[in-house]
Amino acid sequence: MATNPPSGDGRRNGAVKGRSQVHNPKTETWTKRDSRTGKFMDGKKDGTPFKGVRKER
Repeated sequence: MATNPPSGDGRRNGAVKGRSQVHNPKTETWTKRDSRTGKFMDGKKDGTPFKGVRKER
């Protein structure tokens, strides 16, 4: 992962690990999943994807 200086400023460097997101075309929303268990964690209402979370195909 790339690191963005300055370090220790409270921001995330790189992608979120252990999570992915899928797009639901029926409701036009993005849903976050735990990669280890496969359970759905959270959804977004505004239709934009989560920042820093990888997308599933």
